[in-house]
Amino acid sequence: MNLASIPSPSTGVIELGPIPLRGYAFCIIIGVFVAVWIGNKRWVARGGKAGTVADIAVWAVPFGLVGGRLYHVITDYQLYFSEGQNWVDAFKIWEGGLGIWGAIALGAVGAWIGCRRRGIPLPAWADALAPGIAVAQAIGRWGNWFNQELYGRPTDLPWALEISEGPNRVAGTYHPTFLYESLWCIGVALLVIWADRRFKLGHGRAFALYVAAYCAGRGWIEYMRVDEAHHILGLRLNVWTAIIVFALAVAYIVISAKLRPGREEIVEPEKDAAAAGKAEEKDSADSTDAPDSTDGDPLKKDTPETGADDSDPLKKKDSAPEAADKS
Repeated sequence: MNLASIPSPSTGVIELGPIPLRGYAFCIIIGVFVAVWIGNKRWVARGGKAGTVADIAVWAVPFGLVGGRLYHVITDYQLYFSEGQNWVDAFKIWEGGLGIWGAIALGAVGAWIGCRRRGIPLPAWADALAPGIAVAQAIGRWGNWFNQELYGRPTDLPWALEISEGPNRVAGTYHPTFLYESLWCIGVALLVIWADRRFKLGHGRAFALYVAAYCAGRGWIEYMRVDEAHHILGLRLNVWTAIIVFALAVAYIVISAKLRPGREEIVEPEKDAAAAGKAEEKDSADSTDAPDSTDGDPLKKDTPETGADDSDPLKKKDSAPEAADKS
């Protein structure tokens, strides 16, 4: 008998009049906003323009949601396309089921489109957003708590998760793998922030560090889960995915550090070009307003020369008799 445990919500939906507030969707939305907020602060600190991260996220987030859902549906197709299942359920994203691997992969495509439209290097933008993505995942995992899904093996530990009887689940206490992953993601975010400050990571290496660190945790957490999944050589599919992606991320960090050491000096060319244009306009205005060294005295232009001048009629009148006397 457990003396302590983590209770699960009796329902994942709160009815606000005719509008259902779903805990899973709420966690995803909050996570996105937090990721953009953190990314914006880091982008501005790198010399970028406020609001750029949000502008590109408009492209990245929809692509990421579609990619995450596609990965889940493809790898767990039996939940939607096997006998007795309704394929329409594949579109019910609010019921849970987003694969982070597909979300990151297709989200990167959307981010690439947004970055190209703004003339921004994608690796620099990804570096700024990396810790925010980890925090967003930490928040999003609580959506699984609302849906009573993705828990681990049975346990009687004090922090065991209470699961009630329901479709495809048996009542009992289990490892709260959603909590393990949430805490791990917070640790990943702190690691990336520390390493970025300590080593001045650039050219996508901060993002690669986030990917590698997340995969290291996802591997052992995934191994604890008991929900249905495809297995290859005795390991869950997502464990193999974590191993492969971890190796690719580490390889990228090593190769990138050799080919492109240091950090980008310019992360948002448009901003720098605008600043340079303003500086040129100021210099041009200063040179135009400066007085001419040859005609510095404006009174000089209106003052006649002191030499002979035949324009004075009095001078002509007085000079005539003198000429006559000399004759």
